[in-house]
Amino acid sequence: MSGRSLRTALRPPSPRRGWVWWLPLVAVAVDLAAEFAVRGREPVSFMLIAVPPLAAATRGPRGTALSAVVCLGLQMWMAARRPGHFDEQHHVAVYAATFVIGAASVALAWQRERTRQHLIRAHSVAEAMQRTLLRPVPARLGPVRAAGFYEAGEGGTLVGGDLYEVCETPFGVRAIIGDVRGKGLDAVQTVAAVLGSFRVSAHEWQSLGSLAERLELSIARNSPAGDEGDPELFVTALVMEFPPDGGEVRIADRGHPSPLVVGPQGARRLVTAPGLPLGLGTLADEGDDTTVHPLGPGEVLVAITDGVSEARNADGAFYPVLERLAERFGGERVPDPEAVVSFVRTDSERWSARSEDDDRAVLAVSLDGTEPRRRGDGGASARPGPCG
Repeated sequence: MSGRSLRTALRPPSPRRGWVWWLPLVAVAVDLAAEFAVRGREPVSFMLIAVPPLAAATRGPRGTALSAVVCLGLQMWMAARRPGHFDEQHHVAVYAATFVIGAASVALAWQRERTRQHLIRAHSVAEAMQRTLLRPVPARLGPVRAAGFYEAGEGGTLVGGDLYEVCETPFGVRAIIGDVRGKGLDAVQTVAAVLGSFRVSAHEWQSLGSLAERLELSIARNSPAGDEGDPELFVTALVMEFPPDGGEVRIADRGHPSPLVVGPQGARRLVTAPGLPLGLGTLADEGDDTTVHPLGPGEVLVAITDGVSEARNADGAFYPVLERLAERFGGERVPDPEAVVSFVRTDSERWSARSEDDDRAVLAVSLDGTEPRRRGDGGASARPGPCG
């Protein structure tokens, strides 16, 4: 991106002219109306002292300074309408107060604009970080179609502790969805470690169990540890593979909610062999516990994080994602992954009775029904996917 393009992207947008924006003008109009109503018999110009602080709330330094000058001029004009009052001490005190408050308001407006620009830059950096960590899910990869959705739970943030990735590898299309225990910078750093390792290791390790072990090693090497880190840091995850031959999905479950499948036959939950979450693998010997399930061309596999399944309604009931998917898409000939993700996103939001503070992620993958791509000798000739 060029310097000019970057400056344009970071340029503060024009503020929306809500009711607060009009308050300074309303205050001036009310004061002028009062001045003509009393016909100069009573001093009302002191009310104009409040205009510069009101202007500082919505305008920049120049606009605030202009409002102070206008108010000071109006005060002098109103005082001059009453003989002997222009240089009377009370009016002089009002002039001085307007000048001082106007100068302070200009400083506040400058600081507000500076803070606003800083927040815009910080938001841009956070958005760039999110796009780097959680890249948009490609609509089509090899023999599958995919869609995804992510939303950080903490208000005003773009990056949290949930993760997903889909990429095409020599062994088929591989995907991961996970949830880091905890929040904050430790969670973001762990997300970066897991996704970085997955994007490389998914192309190198044929076994999903071996791939999960590499992700485990990446957490041990790159996640926060010691006195400054979380001693109980771990990641629940599903590592999935859609082989080039098609017709099935292979799943290595590391303590994550098992995926769902929705299609012409309704909706069902796949039975997996859950192992210890990533980061806790040293507590037990992890074997190759990959499970294999058939997946037809008209079926969509849906993987979610607990921010979706644990959303509660006003009665405290969890969001019944399986039942809602069956009601909406059960019997549909070929559900679209994008439509499934959009439905889960909006439907879980409507279900939730309060603003949830947990991250939410949804990943939907389906076979596209085209002729399956055959694997070459050892898969070495397959074209690398976008996460390589």
